[in-house]
Amino acid sequence: MRRANLRLLPLASAVVLAACAVGPNYERPKVDVPAGYRFADAQAVQVANATWWQEFNDPVLNDLVKQAVAENKDLAIAAARVDEYYGRLMSTSSALFPQVGLNLGAGRARTAATPLTPNFVSSQVQINALASWEIDLFGRLRRLRESAKADLMSTEYAQEATLVSLEAAVATGYISLRDLDQRLVIAQATVASRLDALKLFQERFQGGVVSQVQVSQAESEYAVVRTQMSQIEQQIAQQENALSLLLGKNPGPIPRGKPIDQITLPAIPAGLPSDLLNQRPDLREAEEALVSANAQIGAARAQYFPTITLTGLLGRSSTGLESLWKGPAKTWSYAGMVSQPIFTGGAISGSVHEAEARQQEALLGYEGAIQSAFADVENALVGEQRAKEQLGSTDEQVKALGQYAVLARDLYEGGYTSYLEVLDSERNLFSAQLTQSSLQAQQLIEVVSVYKALGYGWTNDKASLADGSHHE
Repeated sequence: MRRANLRLLPLASAVVLAACAVGPNYERPKVDVPAGYRFADAQAVQVANATWWQEFNDPVLNDLVKQAVAENKDLAIAAARVDEYYGRLMSTSSALFPQVGLNLGAGRARTAATPLTPNFVSSQVQINALASWEIDLFGRLRRLRESAKADLMSTEYAQEATLVSLEAAVATGYISLRDLDQRLVIAQATVASRLDALKLFQERFQGGVVSQVQVSQAESEYAVVRTQMSQIEQQIAQQENALSLLLGKNPGPIPRGKPIDQITLPAIPAGLPSDLLNQRPDLREAEEALVSANAQIGAARAQYFPTITLTGLLGRSSTGLESLWKGPAKTWSYAGMVSQPIFTGGAISGSVHEAEARQQEALLGYEGAIQSAFADVENALVGEQRAKEQLGSTDEQVKALGQYAVLARDLYEGGYTSYLEVLDSERNLFSAQLTQSSLQAQQLIEVVSVYKALGYGWTNDKASLADGSHHE
């Protein structure tokens, strides 16, 4: 009984020592988080909605996002990369467990006769089960596994970041397409109006009422608007092709839903600046890269310490298959090996220095990503506010220019002004209408940017990992 306890003592000691791993344990670095957003809306509400695009109340947009999530090639590549790193984690984790194998062998040999011995034929049959196990006393393997796990988490967050970008790109592309559609409607109405004016002036010129100058002016304005209409049609086709690629299909037409001026303007979501650290998948991705680099320091430092490997063999060997399973055929062996580096010419210290430098790179990258994230939010918030202000001014401008165009034409028909004033009023009205449509789209797009900047839109099914509890 005492002998059995003595045999268990080294194993118990190994288990105790295995609880200690060389190298620094990860702690989230302290970062300078702003107390609040400079351009936050005082009436903002908390709308942390994973399906935020539904707030636009356009069923066609909802379907397009759903199709993109299912078919987009970049998102599929990101998912495949997650599977790749999951396989790497499995391979790395396997080193913590005993490696067991099986060898089967059989042979037959004949030796030549000599003056003293006759011909001799021998047979050998052998079957062995082999096992080896590196005892992770100083945590090298566990640090490598910690690094591999962080790499896996990083790729998962990269996939989530790709998803956020994809959803935002589809929403932005669709809004831009509806803006172009409305611009085309405005251009078509203006072209029709200019064509009517041109025909009228041609008739009046034939009757000697107006001069060739006025006819030429009408022809010029008609040609200008037709050119703009053709450019808008080209932009629509290009925008449809871009959206098709996001949807994972060949270039082609895109279905339409609500006009740009009927798409609901969602409420701007509110949130504390510190929420970005857990909400934005790109920041979590950068943090997991830091975790991985931090664990690599421990793996590098562990090279200074001994490596202990246990090996064992259990099998049978005989001169014939029929006697392989008899008692005397049993074979066994076990051994232990300790490997301790003495002089490596700076190889280990170089590995440690390299790992520490990479950790610093990852730390600076993480801090830089956080600063960029806060800038993204501020830019989106101020962009939405200014687009809203500009749209209000443009609405008033369009209304005033519409009245001005009517009055200018009435004055021209009454002989109180020249046709140049009519052309000027209509030209300004056309430009203002196009700007109005652009600002309607811009305000919606800025709201999309706010949701993207705050990290909403990603399916947060990893709530248990949000506090970093997955790290060892």
